[in-house]
Amino acid sequence: MAYDEVLASVEQRLTGTFGEPDARASVTFVGADRIEVLRFPSATAEGEPLLRYATLGMSGQPMTDPAQALADPLRGPRAELLLTVRAGRADTGRVLRPLAVLAASPQVEGVVVAPDASLEVAEPLWPGAPFRAVLVAEPGGLVDDVVLPELPHSAPRVGGTPTEPVRFLPLLPMTPNEAAWKRVHGAAALRERWLAAGTDLRDPQRRGVDLGA
Repeated sequence: MAYDEVLASVEQRLTGTFGEPDARASVTFVGADRIEVLRFPSATAEGEPLLRYATLGMSGQPMTDPAQALADPLRGPRAELLLTVRAGRADTGRVLRPLAVLAASPQVEGVVVAPDASLEVAEPLWPGAPFRAVLVAEPGGLVDDVVLPELPHSAPRVGGTPTEPVRFLPLLPMTPNEAAWKRVHGAAALRERWLAAGTDLRDPQRRGVDLGA
């Protein structure tokens, strides 16, 4: 499936799930394909407005680990990133570029983005945000995978793996203390702390969870 066809299928899945975006931005980085970020207005079950941001472009090529000798350049994992925040509580419109930076990291830095990974940017996610890092969550809760057709039998095959679908990975913003604590104790332990504290991970102004003993 060609690059443009993959992205067209991904955008169709996003708009079929969330409706039409009310804003989009395009960012190009040296050594990487163009990354777009789309913003979709949404709401909670109680009617409180939400904003969902989704990248478009990261899935155009499979992710490969340059340190892995048998990395498959054709059938590696593909993904796009999702961020959900409560609307009207912060100027989150400026998150578009940081999200594009994260989405370009597989091409620019050779990063394979997967659940439980930590990703960081050099600036706050939006003006005044207490977050510069995110925890990658499990896919499947918001947007269904985009299944890609099998490559022809004539295509080179490494390890006999089939074509992987495009997965949509939610991002959970972390404060600097939470990101440092996660590096030591792991993603599962941080999620337990969030759950025990009843943390609203969609609140763009939330404070860091208590990480004391």
